[in-house]
Amino acid sequence: MADGFKIDQRHGKSRVRVSRVWRRINGGDLIVEWNVDVSLYSDCLPAFTSGDNSAIVATDSIKNTVYVKAKECGEVISMEGFAILLARHFSSFYPQVSAAEVRIVEKPWERVVVDGRPHTHGFKLGTEMHTTEVTVKKCGALSLSSGIQKLSLLKTTQSGFEGFVRDQYTLLPETRERMVATEVMSSWRYSFQHISQVPSKPFCFTQRFQDVKKIMADTFFGSSDMGVYSPSVQNTLYLMAKAVLNKYSDIASIHLRMPNLHFLPLKLSSKENPDMVKFADDVYLPIDEPHGTIEATLSRMQSRM
Repeated sequence: MADGFKIDQRHGKSRVRVSRVWRRINGGDLIVEWNVDVSLYSDCLPAFTSGDNSAIVATDSIKNTVYVKAKECGEVISMEGFAILLARHFSSFYPQVSAAEVRIVEKPWERVVVDGRPHTHGFKLGTEMHTTEVTVKKCGALSLSSGIQKLSLLKTTQSGFEGFVRDQYTLLPETRERMVATEVMSSWRYSFQHISQVPSKPFCFTQRFQDVKKIMADTFFGSSDMGVYSPSVQNTLYLMAKAVLNKYSDIASIHLRMPNLHFLPLKLSSKENPDMVKFADDVYLPIDEPHGTIEATLSRMQSRM
């Protein structure tokens, strides 16, 4: 309370960009590039009410701590592991800080392949973004989630949309044959509730990220020869989420957001010539605005999310 008002406050540093290179790991260099946000929940109310800055952790100190902790990681560490390391440091090092929240987005540098062999020190920029959000309280309580952004998926067939609500404003025809494309944004929350519950090596969050991405893509596409029919983006989203939870018992919940990026079959016509050119499921107009938006969270019954 301050002067009869309730105040919720925190402070930190955003968009701290840091890159770490580990040399000669399994025959080649390894690089990561992270964009780090840190927020501290701390007892520094006098800074707001009376200009007393004695309890504020300077955001310059927060930024420099990110660099120092990256340097101290002599062994390869996952993005989630680094976020836990930072949050644990800030929540324990400063007496006035009750909790620290760390968000990181990883730039997707991928090793290049030259003449069929992985290059020892050459990388190219990929597309899918790996994300994490970690909160550690002074008592060690933990909230940990990982995610993916910009996972672009497309099928040229094996998709339809029928039986939906029709009213006086509906123009969309029903179909059992259409293209379907989306850019998946997903986050999944781990069941670990205390830093002591986080498995040590050989558990690897980076590999888990790759595995979850593969499960979602495999469920979307189906087998390489026959595929799998999608009656709606909603159904496909549910099957993707369910496949992840069925595979990994330590994931408590998963959220997916899947915009329906339209590919509209083209037909050229005019008033004088209504059948100028008819395309037979081969020429389309890509449309990403406006687009349908479908999202849902699938949780285990005991999940708090």
